[in-house]
Amino acid sequence: MKKFLGEFRAFIAKGNVLDMAVGVIIGGAFGSVVSGLTDNIIQPLLNCIGGAEVQGKIALFGTENYIDYGAFISAVINFLIMALVVFLIVKSVNKISETAQKLGKKNEQETPAAPTTKICPLCKSEIAIDAVKCPHCTGDLPIE
Repeated sequence: MKKFLGEFRAFIAKGNVLDMAVGVIIGGAFGSVVSGLTDNIIQPLLNCIGGAEVQGKIALFGTENYIDYGAFISAVINFLIMALVVFLIVKSVNKISETAQKLGKKNEQETPAAPTTKICPLCKSEIAIDAVKCPHCTGDLPIE
């Protein structure tokens, strides 16, 4: 049990939980904004265009039970708006991370690799960088 509590404390201390909590709070606030947009702007526009009440209800078999199709249409519109916004956010974050990775790879490629060969000053042949004697002309190389 102590190990479990220790792992849980380490998880909370990472900061991921705080980031997730902030995301949930912002998501809830954004959801209420989208609901307000749907209920107060989109539904009245649909009522004007379609001529029907989107906020209507259908009575079931002459009883007091109703099917509230207006609430269902509103929920579908809310979902589509939220899905579009999440898609756009994920797409922009992926594009930013892809650009950052490309820049990181570009910086890595700009760093030249250490040379592994050098030119013999006597015969101008390419030789190993740590050679002390040229294998081509057998001349002694100056120590650098």
